[in-house]
Amino acid sequence: MSLWGGRFSEPSDDDLRRLNDSIGFDQVLYAEDIEGSLVYARALAEADVISMDEAETIVAGLQRVLDEFDSGRFALADDDEDIHTAVERRLIEIVGAVGGKLHTGRSRNDQVATDLRLWTMRAADRLHDGLGYLQAAIVSLAEQHTETLMPGYTHLQPAQPITAAHWLMSFFWMLDRDRDRIASARRRMSVCPLGSGALAGTPFAVNRHKIAADLGFESPSPNSLDAVSDRDYVTDLLYAIAVCAMHLSRLAEDILIYSNPAFGFITLDDRYSTGSSLMPQKRNADPMELARGKTGRLIGNLAGFLSTLKGLPSGYNKDLQEDKEALFDSVSALEQLLPVVTATVGSLQINAEAMAKALTEDLLATDLADYLVRKGLPFRQAHHIIGQVVRAADERQTSLSQLPLAVLVEVSDLFEDDVAAVFSFERSVRRRAAFGGSAPAALQEQIALAKAIMAG
Repeated sequence: MSLWGGRFSEPSDDDLRRLNDSIGFDQVLYAEDIEGSLVYARALAEADVISMDEAETIVAGLQRVLDEFDSGRFALADDDEDIHTAVERRLIEIVGAVGGKLHTGRSRNDQVATDLRLWTMRAADRLHDGLGYLQAAIVSLAEQHTETLMPGYTHLQPAQPITAAHWLMSFFWMLDRDRDRIASARRRMSVCPLGSGALAGTPFAVNRHKIAADLGFESPSPNSLDAVSDRDYVTDLLYAIAVCAMHLSRLAEDILIYSNPAFGFITLDDRYSTGSSLMPQKRNADPMELARGKTGRLIGNLAGFLSTLKGLPSGYNKDLQEDKEALFDSVSALEQLLPVVTATVGSLQINAEAMAKALTEDLLATDLADYLVRKGLPFRQAHHIIGQVVRAADERQTSLSQLPLAVLVEVSDLFEDDVAAVFSFERSVRRRAAFGGSAPAALQEQIALAKAIMAG
């Protein structure tokens, strides 16, 4: 059964059908398609377009179609072009010609726009929840390591001492922005296109505000021409997913680096490591490499779909069929990644001794500059002086703390015996107690804030 074709004398070419038909991927929308149809059938009856008995017959038929899909008994027909064709074809088989009244005043343009919005809203909710689980795993691990010292890096070069908790919590806040982006996109999705028709609106007096409310939308779309072609919500979620994947890729890269025996800062649980078919000793963090690798594809889905949209004239165009595969792929990929990354983080072994062993006194160079600042020297001058001190230590092939006081005084007469107190990694970290800092006290405050955000 075709939803169109009366105007044509020849059926579509088989090659065109293979190109045109979307049933291969849009059948995942079956629940949303039937849900929209159930609401629309009742709206037609309330507008006296069909009788209440006809509406109830259609509703009963749709419930049967839904049950067939849910139970895996639904059989696609060769001429099912898309999910809308398949549902309506089966509905008419069940209830007879009255099933053909369901499409009164409705187009596949507003139908698919409604279906996809509903699906995308639910996908956004699932991703939002999944990110919350990963955030909880990060906080749980961070709480155990607020005093576990490690080197912090910039340019992947040793920079200053921090704690393992500070490193972990940096990813909590990245993910929190991701959750906010998804929630923001979700709010903008909540506009119902149903009742927009093909582009001009419906001539029947259906209550679009009630339709929107019954389907869980905040409001009906205010312009029917825009409603059928608007895919901003798809790009919104693709963008949020791409940025989230980028953050997961950065976390993955850190885990890959820190789990390398050259660092040895962390060890992955055996359940989230893989081996080599040739080298028995290998222990690979393949899940992290997959997180890093999939990010490229998810960024590509966003860029590709934006390119699809950029040249479209107003109204619905068949190009918009390209929205689904990009969206479904991105959502599916992130839904695959999140539980594995969450479990990997939740089962990470933090190797505190290896982290502590990697601390070197050059990480305290900034603390030495701060020492001079507290003696009244402008920081710019202090920075230059400590650079000379570091060079002197390098030339003598010794650590900063082993430089004789006499050598320090030659560089600046502000150095005194109390400079020895600077050479403490614990002291360095504890001094950074301002909000957002790496001190254990600041981290406790940060973790408390994170928990409040998750609880709210």
